[in-house]
Amino acid sequence: MEHEDDPDVDEPLPTPLGHVLGREPTSSEQGGPEGPGSPAEEGKLVLSEEERQEQTKRMLELVAQKQREREEREEREALERERQRRRQGQELSAARQRLQEDEMRRAAEERRKEKAEELAARQRVREKIERDKAERAKKYGGSVSSQPSAPTEPGSVPSSPSQEPPSKREYDQCRIQVRLPDGTSLTQTFRAREQLAAVRLYVELHRGEEPGGDQDPVQLLSGFPRRAFSEADMERPLQELGLVPSAVLIVAKKCPS
Repeated sequence: MEHEDDPDVDEPLPTPLGHVLGREPTSSEQGGPEGPGSPAEEGKLVLSEEERQEQTKRMLELVAQKQREREEREEREALERERQRRRQGQELSAARQRLQEDEMRRAAEERRKEKAEELAARQRVREKIERDKAERAKKYGGSVSSQPSAPTEPGSVPSSPSQEPPSKREYDQCRIQVRLPDGTSLTQTFRAREQLAAVRLYVELHRGEEPGGDQDPVQLLSGFPRRAFSEADMERPLQELGLVPSAVLIVAKKCPS
């Protein structure tokens, strides 16, 4: 065999350096221990005073820069939040203004509708009054036309001039004020030859009562001198009853007989 004749064949084998079964060599195996006092360690950690000051200065500058960047970022975020808050406030104010404008338009439309309905209702009342007047004039047309002809007979005025004052004149219209039991009053202009029944009809229509309804009938009274008009007076013209050119009438409930 080879090397069987070597002189050191019986001596133990030295410990091999490097990896042995995956083991890392120790510091003693690589050339001896290196402690804090070793030359390599001293060359790596020892810094001069200027180097330490420069390193400290760079660290302080880096910290200050980071702080400035953070403050600038926070300021930008605060400005953005303020702009967003103002934008939301403007949008809310515009929405509130649009809502108020819509409400004002709706209120104006409602007022126009109510005014139109009120005018239509008044027109219907006036038309009903005119129809009733026409019907009564048609019904009592003969008596109305014949009654005012009596004081205008030829020769009557010159035969008795003392019975009629010189200042008296003929009026075509008369203004009637009617006082209701609740304290309110109505004022309407009628023709002088209309019958007193037209005034009573006007009052009944205004009170919302039909002439032939179940409500209590009304009675018309003159203010001064005090006088209660009868059913027969209802067919007499206003000028014959002395209610021309103006008069004040009082409405009272008619007591059933």
